[in-house]
Amino acid sequence: MPKPLKKRSMIGTFTRPVLVLLGLLLLLSCKEQARHPNIILILTDQQSESMMSSSGNQYLHTPAMDYIANNGIRFTRAYVTNPVCSPSRVSLMTGRFPGFYKDAEGRQVRNNAGAMDIPANSPEASGDNLASYLTNAGYDLVYGGKQHLPAFLDPDLVGFHVLTEDARGELASKAADYIRADHDKPYFMAVSLINPHDICFMAIRDFADSTYQQQLQRNFKTELTLLDKALELPGGVSREEFFEQYCPPLPPNFEPQEDEAKAIELFLDRDPRSFRSGAREEYTEEQWRMHRWAYARLTEMADAHVQEILDALIESGKEEETLILFTSEHGDNDGSHRLEHKNVLYEESVKVPFTAMWKGHIPAGQVNDRQLVSVGLDLLPTLADYAGITAETDPRGSSLRPLFEGEKVDWRESLGIEGEISRAVIQEGGIKYIRYDAAGFEERLMDLKEDPYETTHFTHDPAYKEQLEKIRIEFEEYWFEGH
Repeated sequence: MPKPLKKRSMIGTFTRPVLVLLGLLLLLSCKEQARHPNIILILTDQQSESMMSSSGNQYLHTPAMDYIANNGIRFTRAYVTNPVCSPSRVSLMTGRFPGFYKDAEGRQVRNNAGAMDIPANSPEASGDNLASYLTNAGYDLVYGGKQHLPAFLDPDLVGFHVLTEDARGELASKAADYIRADHDKPYFMAVSLINPHDICFMAIRDFADSTYQQQLQRNFKTELTLLDKALELPGGVSREEFFEQYCPPLPPNFEPQEDEAKAIELFLDRDPRSFRSGAREEYTEEQWRMHRWAYARLTEMADAHVQEILDALIESGKEEETLILFTSEHGDNDGSHRLEHKNVLYEESVKVPFTAMWKGHIPAGQVNDRQLVSVGLDLLPTLADYAGITAETDPRGSSLRPLFEGEKVDWRESLGIEGEISRAVIQEGGIKYIRYDAAGFEERLMDLKEDPYETTHFTHDPAYKEQLEKIRIEFEEYWFEGH
């Protein structure tokens, strides 16, 4: 019986140089497949969701922000965890509510002072943050611009290479230079732009006494210069024509909410500089419209910086290797309810732009107007997902990657938000519940489908009794247990 033929190895048919070449090609192929995208997070300060032309705002032009949205996905229901600077940034870096942390006095973090006073040696202030996770995933870390973070999240200390702390001037060019350079490893870059935040100085300056006016001129010269530039009227246009054709009108919810919570009045009055209450009580309608005009111009200034970053990315030839995320740390009330600044949990203050683009991976032209996104809870899980790792964060946060890439997934049906004087829960169907605690127990139930501008509330309407009871349970048992 003849012996079976031995199987001949294909390797024997190749010469050594060919084998070496094949090995290199295989290695390069595996390396390419294993390489995760560069990630650029562009963060503005105090930009409401409506403040992009792609959101339908006809009183400003934001081609760079629109480019990201139009070449990827734009969410219309993205919310911050807390509508003020430092608490929101703590969430972005840790994937947790600011209230997860305690300040040096043991109080739950709900405002800027508390967030900046989180002890670095507290049990909660661990290494479970964006920088440590992405470093472990093999990313180079780069940070530029505004920081406003507690000591345990200081960009220098947690491993970022800091390009600059100038959030108005050289930041975009520094970021552009880094993008154009060659990189052996994927990088994560946070570009933290300050504007349109300088709108804050309009009311602050208008209601400052003479002593504080001098301090402003001495310490905030750049901010006031940009604000004055934003307040300029277009050339060759009369004042009458300007207000008729150019200046944004008053918002539909210009007047305070019917039966507004007493906590808001208390909050406005307790500021020693009195600019919040001053603007509400003394600004004329024309002044409020000028506020809206300047806010739009400051947003366009930020968009110009975004454009410089995008130009560098396109020139580098790495656009299809880079995931870009664009959002803001909170919004601005911008005349709604006769309010400026942020803090309160009205939509203009808590809802922000959120867009994502990665050409070839995220389908272009998507607008998601259904899912509730928590920028603070969802950002870190999303970054970890794209970096190929798992991050320990608030379990109520989720990776947005499936939504980015058009997959059908089960998603949250409600979302919690914290604030200095109140907390809120929003349901997917548009019911929104705010519980105030700054002037005793107060609650307000809104229906964003019936009344999207929150001009009134339905707390005592018998038709909403069942919905009120249900959302109270969600508030107390799921989002804010013990509060």
